[in-house]
Amino acid sequence: MAAGIRKWPEHTLEARAYAAVEDIPTVDMNDRNRLGYHVWLYLRGELSSLDEALRIAQPRLRIEAAEALRRIRERLDSPTHA
Repeated sequence: MAAGIRKWPEHTLEARAYAAVEDIPTVDMNDRNRLGYHVWLYLRGELSSLDEALRIAQPRLRIEAAEALRRIRERLDSPTHA
């Protein structure tokens, strides 16, 4: 039986973090999940910036890091994802 990814209630920090990275092109789904986890740590105040979250997560991105950060910030600032 394959392990699944738990879905968080819609307005939790976890849901916001993972939704913010769901469209970030990565080499592997685990890269995106790891990035979502580190964005969640940022939203909880455990990391000082999104730049730090990206650096620590070390996802294998298919786009430039600056573009990934721009997209993540845009999703986090979007009222439909707040």
